[in-house]
Amino acid sequence: MNIFFAILIIFIILYIFLNWFAKTSTKKISKFVRTFIIISSILLAVIMAYAGRYIFSLPFMLAILPLIKTKAGISLFQLFRLWGLFRVLRNSGRFNFNQFNQDMSTQNMSLDEAYRILNLDPKRKYSKEEVLISYKKIMKKIHPDRSPELNNIAKLVNQAKDTVVKSVS
Repeated sequence: MNIFFAILIIFIILYIFLNWFAKTSTKKISKFVRTFIIISSILLAVIMAYAGRYIFSLPFMLAILPLIKTKAGISLFQLFRLWGLFRVLRNSGRFNFNQFNQDMSTQNMSLDEAYRILNLDPKRKYSKEEVLISYKKIMKKIHPDRSPELNNIAKLVNQAKDTVVKSVS
C-alpha cells in the first residue's frame, strides 16, 4: 500500500512538472535550468567541502564557472589562459607575487620568452598584425584599467610585444 502512494506522489509531481514545462517559455526554462545547475553544484561543493573532501569540490566549482556570468566576463578558458600566463612569468622569474624581486622585470627579455608570453609558437613566422592581435587578446584580460594589481604583468606583456615586433620587422 505504501508503494502505491509513493508511486502516486511521484506521478503527480511528474505531471505538475511536465504541465509547467509545456506552458512555460523557453527563456524561463533555460533560466530555471541554469539556476538549478548553479545552485545544486554550489550546494554539492559545500557539502563535499564540509565533509572534509574539499579537493573533490573543485571540479564542481570549475563546472559552474562557465555558467556564471561575471562582471568582468571571464570564462573558464580565459581563466586557464591567465593561469598559464602567470605560470610562464613566474617560471621565467619576471613576476613574483611577493614583489621582492623587482629588478628581474627590468632585464632584457629573450625572444623565446616573449613568444611564450604572447602565446605564440617561436618556430612559426608571424606578421606584425598577428602579433598585435595576440597582444590585444591578452591585454583585454589583464589591462591595468580593469585591475590595478595587474600593472606589472601588463608591463611584461608590453615588453614581450615590443620584443616580438622588433624581431618581426
